[in-house]
Amino acid sequence: MNAASPFSDDAREAAQRIAGVAVRTPLVGNPYLDELVGGRVLLKCENLQRTGSFKFRGAYAAASLLTPAERAAGVVAVSSGNHAQGVAEAARLVGASATIVMPADAPAIKKARTARGGARIVDYDRATEDRDTVVRDYIARHGGTLIHPYDDSRVIAGQATAGIEIAEDAAARGISLDAVLVPCSGGGLSAGIALAIRALSPSTETHIVEPAGFDDYARSLKAGEILSNPRASGSVCDALMAMRPGALGFALNQRNVSGALAVSDEAALAAVAFAFRELKLVVEPGGAVALAAILSGVFPVRGKTVVAVLSGGNIDEPVLQRALAAYER
Repeated sequence: MNAASPFSDDAREAAQRIAGVAVRTPLVGNPYLDELVGGRVLLKCENLQRTGSFKFRGAYAAASLLTPAERAAGVVAVSSGNHAQGVAEAARLVGASATIVMPADAPAIKKARTARGGARIVDYDRATEDRDTVVRDYIARHGGTLIHPYDDSRVIAGQATAGIEIAEDAAARGISLDAVLVPCSGGGLSAGIALAIRALSPSTETHIVEPAGFDDYARSLKAGEILSNPRASGSVCDALMAMRPGALGFALNQRNVSGALAVSDEAALAAVAFAFRELKLVVEPGGAVALAAILSGVFPVRGKTVVAVLSGGNIDEPVLQRALAAYER
């Protein structure tokens, strides 16, 4: 992925490779949601993607490019759960083994489904260990090809396919989009989507959304350099707690992202409850932050047409129960 290029052919090639393997997820609206916020909201339902999140796109886009020798040696990834599941499934489909370095406190459902995909799990303590160091040490000892969750051009190209679909599906319905809101951690999804939107719908803005207290991307964009979060844990949005932006995605996002927003854990959980009760969709807190930005008014949509990416739906039942109990309506 070339940060200097307005739209790389890599994304189109990735779209061809994942076609028929990844799900072309729907772009759906809801009249009650529109009435509530005074605008038109379309939801890009990546919670309905294979393995339950957008991560399968980038994982398969990368795994499908492995050489025979790389497939034989296996792949390695580091993830809190969604990328782990995507890589496990992608590796299985291309006939490679997978080892995933995961936080010991990752949601049980994500660890179970990663193991179900045939991957070997290596735990680490996200509060005291640097995950990139852990995975580098593992590869030095055991070998394997790293598929990084966001700082990987193959992965970013795969995530860009979600942006291609948003732009194409909106255009096919004659819809002009004012903005696309994207959950953001390391920046791979936002980089891919913003790249595609800038090329295919240049009047549309892309805004990233982070958990409050883990706004390394907002601070990095403002400073013009990559900054880190002061802590590695402490948000219900477990999928959005990368320590710092990835270099490749950051270069792209500096060019293509219009703004960065942050939402509280309470707003994320309220969005989870809203999605379940009103939209009949299961979304995890990190996957719901774009919707949370709209519902909470952090991003006003009155009179606008906006896409909120629901990036994942892999939520532990206790967290879903917590959201539903806290936000009775």
